[in-house]
Amino acid sequence: MSEISIVLIEDHDLTRMGLKAALQSNNAFKVIGEAANATKGLKLLETSKPDIAVVDIGLPDLDGIELTRRFRQFQIDSGDANTKILILTMEDTEDAVLAAFAAGADSYYMKDTSIDRLMEAIQATYEGNSWIDPAIANVVLQQMRQGLPNGESNNNNSRTVQIEALSPEYEQVLETYPLTQRELEILELIVAGCSNGQIAEKLYITVGTVKTHVRNILNKLCADDRTQAAVRALRSGLVV
Repeated sequence: MSEISIVLIEDHDLTRMGLKAALQSNNAFKVIGEAANATKGLKLLETSKPDIAVVDIGLPDLDGIELTRRFRQFQIDSGDANTKILILTMEDTEDAVLAAFAAGADSYYMKDTSIDRLMEAIQATYEGNSWIDPAIANVVLQQMRQGLPNGESNNNNSRTVQIEALSPEYEQVLETYPLTQRELEILELIVAGCSNGQIAEKLYITVGTVKTHVRNILNKLCADDRTQAAVRALRSGLVV
């Protein structure tokens, strides 16, 4: 497998250096460039065209959301849309989350999560999935429930939020192995944000039984975790 090329755009030197060292300790990743502000970062992205851009939302000249918007426009103009963008932030407000996705971000990662989770997020983003930090998943799910098509904002300058629905092969899996009534009940509670313990209490079953059902649900939806399963459930109409 070829290395995933990464550009880091982060204004805090120690944070950037730490991320670079941690990522390059994994043979799957290669940091090919770094920048401490949006102006240099945008030029770097346009010339180096990495697989993944890890962009801090709080840059000193332009914020990461505006950088994302401008780079997406560059990609449209140049016809080269290979680079995917992972926003790195401490901001979990609804405005920040939705603005990032509307600008064209592929994934949204909270800085206070572990480096191992960041590596998972980068890998998932590289594979074409939208990685949503569990801390802000409810913001995205709530927006999807409001009935805006594909999460589109009313801002005329915004882009469509890209959260993948079920692809044909996943739909085929569901046709072959449909969710049981109990699994649908548990999936609805997952979407509502319930923990395994809460689900067990509501349905009068053991936590072990819940875990078994959750594992089956993830397998049938081809989802890596509960957040991804919830997103796919909403987009596919399994849960409304």
